[in-house]
Amino acid sequence: MGVATTSRPPRARSDGAVNVSRLTGALPRVAVVDYGMGNLASVAKALARSGADVRVTQSAAEVAGAAGVVLPGVGAFRDAAARLEQSGLGAAVLERIAAGTPFLGVCLGLQLLFESSGEGGRWPGLGVLGGTVERLQTGLKVPHIGWNDLDWGPAGAGMARGLPAPATVYFVHSYAAVPADPSVVAATTDYGGPVVAAVARDNVWAVQFHPEKSSSVGLALLAGFVANVHREAGTS
Repeated sequence: MGVATTSRPPRARSDGAVNVSRLTGALPRVAVVDYGMGNLASVAKALARSGADVRVTQSAAEVAGAAGVVLPGVGAFRDAAARLEQSGLGAAVLERIAAGTPFLGVCLGLQLLFESSGEGGRWPGLGVLGGTVERLQTGLKVPHIGWNDLDWGPAGAGMARGLPAPATVYFVHSYAAVPADPSVVAATTDYGGPVVAAVARDNVWAVQFHPEKSSSVGLALLAGFVANVHREAGTS
C-alpha cells in the first residue's frame, strides 16, 4: 500500500451495483441525515442510482421511519455533535441503529459513532462504538488528502464484496478513529502507518473516505449498502 496520491486511479468495475429492474415492490426509503454539515447531493444521487428512494432530511421523524440511514458530514466534530443533539436527529439515528436498520456513516459520520473526539478539546460523540477520534499520528502531511488502497480485515467482508482488489478510494481528513475493540476495524490504509479507513459491526457500516468521490469503487460500495437495505426491507 502506498502513500496517498492526488492522481485519479484507473476506473474499477462496480460489480456490487443493484440491478434495479429486478427489484420487487416499492423502493426502500433511505434517509440521508442533513444536519447542516456538508454537501449531500452527490451522496444522495449515488444512492438513488443504486435503487433507493433517497430523502435528504432534517426531520427526526423521517429518519425514524427510514429503511436505511446514511450519516455523512464534513467539518468540526464538536459542531456536528451539537447539531445532532439539538435537532433530535442524533436520538433518531441511535434508535434506528438499535432497531437493526442498515446504517452507513461517511467521513465525519464515522467519527461521530465513537465516544469522543480530541479535535479542539474533548467532545462527546454518539457512543455507538467504543473508542475515540484522534489527530493523525504520521510524519506525512496533515490533512491526508488523496487516493489510497484499502487493506480489508474480517469485519469488512460484507463491505468489500464486489469491490476490486486493491480497492483505491479518496480521503480528506486530519483525524481518525481509534477503536477500543480492534474487531470492528473493517479496513485500514497506509499513511505513514496504519489508519482506520472503515469500521463495521452488525448493521453498522462506516467509512473514513468519501465513496461519492471514489469513482466506481465508491459507487459499488454504496450499491452494496443499498442492497443490504433491500434485503432487510424484503424488496431484493
